[in-house]
Amino acid sequence: MILGVTGNIASGKSSVCRELARRGAVVVDADQLAREVVAPGSPVLGQLVTAFGEDILKADGSLDRQCLGDLIFADPAARQRLNAIIHPAIAALSVKRLQELRDTAPLIVYEAPLLYEVGAEMRVDKVLMVKIDPDVQRARLMERDGLDEQSARQRIAVQMSQQQKIVRADYLIDNSASREETMAQVEGLWPLLTVDALVSR
Repeated sequence: MILGVTGNIASGKSSVCRELARRGAVVVDADQLAREVVAPGSPVLGQLVTAFGEDILKADGSLDRQCLGDLIFADPAARQRLNAIIHPAIAALSVKRLQELRDTAPLIVYEAPLLYEVGAEMRVDKVLMVKIDPDVQRARLMERDGLDEQSARQRIAVQMSQQQKIVRADYLIDNSASREETMAQVEGLWPLLTVDALVSR
């Protein structure tokens, strides 16, 4: 079974995925795939430079993700240009990677923040949504990325609402409280995931 794990920014998706991996799931991270497709010298990075200029490159020729992020979060048109370049490349790589794993791993976790936004739910069998209280989310994002409140709100606002994702998900974990409470939810969900993985084979 391929389980899509999604959730909005600073919701704690990666923590949940690490716990699933610790229990035996194989994790494919869409953010890691995104880094692979923009590696120095890659065609995708060349397209990004053409679209956004040399300023998005670091001195070593790699992508300055912070610089690019600042550009696109403030400009919806720039965000659309970025998505048109990068999402098809990530999609192609994710399909290839997931297909390679499908026959060898009983439970594959596809960690994808934009699962619904880019239509990637079609690549998975079930979806786990990691939700978080909006105030907790904003505070964690500000602390994690060193953002002021306005910048944090801006980054949260550009994403699909949590509620839209919750109603479409098969499983739900609430990461609003302590890590221990979240891990207890993962522990409770794990037997169900393993059964579903066996049934889907």
